[in-house]
Amino acid sequence: MTPKFPNPRVLALVAAAVLLCNSFLTAQIAHLTPKPSSGASFRIAGTVVNATTSQPLARTQVSVTNTKDPNDGQSMVTSDDGIFHFQVKAGKYSLRGEKRGFIASAYDQHETFWTGIVTGAGLDTENLVFRLPPAAAITGKITDEIGDPVREATITVYREDHSTGVSRIHLLSTATTDDLGAYEVTPLSAGTYFASVAAQPWYAVHPISSQSGAAAVDRALDAAFSFTYYKDTTEPDDATPIPLGPADHAEVDFHINPVPALHLVFRGGALPAFHSPVFEKPTFDGITVPQSGTVEQVSPGIFEITGLAPGKYTLRARSSTNGAMKEPTDVYLNRDEQDLDLSAGALTASVKATVQVPGSTKLPSGLTIALRNGKGRIARAIEVNDKGEAAFTDLAPGQYDVAAGSPTKAYSVSRISREGHGINGHNLDVPAGSSLTVSLVLVGGAVTVEGFAKRSGNAAPGAMIVLVPSNPEANLELFRRDQSDQDGSFVLRQVVPGTYTILAIENGWDLDWAKPAVIEHYRQHGQKLVVGDQKGSVRLPGSVEVQPRL
Repeated sequence: MTPKFPNPRVLALVAAAVLLCNSFLTAQIAHLTPKPSSGASFRIAGTVVNATTSQPLARTQVSVTNTKDPNDGQSMVTSDDGIFHFQVKAGKYSLRGEKRGFIASAYDQHETFWTGIVTGAGLDTENLVFRLPPAAAITGKITDEIGDPVREATITVYREDHSTGVSRIHLLSTATTDDLGAYEVTPLSAGTYFASVAAQPWYAVHPISSQSGAAAVDRALDAAFSFTYYKDTTEPDDATPIPLGPADHAEVDFHINPVPALHLVFRGGALPAFHSPVFEKPTFDGITVPQSGTVEQVSPGIFEITGLAPGKYTLRARSSTNGAMKEPTDVYLNRDEQDLDLSAGALTASVKATVQVPGSTKLPSGLTIALRNGKGRIARAIEVNDKGEAAFTDLAPGQYDVAAGSPTKAYSVSRISREGHGINGHNLDVPAGSSLTVSLVLVGGAVTVEGFAKRSGNAAPGAMIVLVPSNPEANLELFRRDQSDQDGSFVLRQVVPGTYTILAIENGWDLDWAKPAVIEHYRQHGQKLVVGDQKGSVRLPGSVEVQPRL
């Protein structure tokens, strides 16, 4: 048989393809292989392991970045034994790892803090153990009274959080059930969680009482599901915590039963439809979740709301005389044709704040004024406009702490002036129905405090560093925190003038460190510091001894 030679054009195309493939592989290998930095003289190396099992993790993306130069970075993928290594110049580096099925994190990360890798004489940077936490998950199924799946139900997951110094439960994530009533919320880090479900029966019909044919509708179809927490309760205080460790997969199922939907009546006068009341479900720590209901006018000035399940709600309504918004009020809805008293609740207030920063000719970009309510939560936050003003409307009456900050700098309110009268501090009393105009004087944090944490004379990496103001309860915005680096060093930035105590606490990340009763013991053994009206850095004369967690 006579051999057939390939077409020269085909050979050329094949050669080009091979060359392109080789170029791509070369580029990939170059990207994955760490490049020595100019003048490199130190080595950062170690092993990435599963934080739960301590088994080495292969094919983990690991990167190092110079903390003083974001462009000075390298990355690589670990080998089968989980080993990584980089050649770097002297400095401080962030070390970060990422792998599917694990929580992407920095070295020894807690919240947004981590331990920096510091190169230098006497510091071991070649035998690091990088513990990467496996992701946890909450999964489950939602079923109704006969065991059928509930489709398109909304699952809300909440997490207990200590990052503000006071234990709070905040809304973290939501998910929707599929056709089998199943859902999954992942990836989750270790912690304490709660969950709730909101849904509507697929067959639900909510006829208006006065409509013709309403009586012919089977009452069993006029149904609703109650807003339900795990495990089978409608009250957040009775919700069952869901503790998750690394790699945990918690099965959180809900079995929800329909209840007769309510028919509520309210008088709206001549107000348009958008002035109808708004119902919200109070959940954890002051959070509210809007609840849907159908509003129909049944006669002139008379409206009916359908589709809500009995229970406790937060009601927001407007005045029937001038349409002004009123403060939210708690109501308990438990019977049909229950009249809603829209006259309850004091009128909301408005606050117009003019901002001044002495010594600054121009306000910083993104400067935001926030009002913190009596429960310690941020009730409202408004960015200051080009005129240096922040306007708050529909504000519930009460006492607020006024806080300020920008993306690049922290601030504290040193003085509030109202109608020519000045008040030292940052507390503002807002009467019901008032319209206040106030002037805020801000002081910016311009000092950096640097020091070292030690344990029995040796460098103490990974300790929680806390800068505590002299009056902790009234000065939450003056707290500063950091995590000590590998050589025990720490940096507290943008410190406002004042009197402080610096603490170093072992494993203190789940402490309510902003509560005076909790922090007082540690303060007795901390290091005192007075920060004046200055700029630049302050170096502590001595190291801060790490205190054990009580």
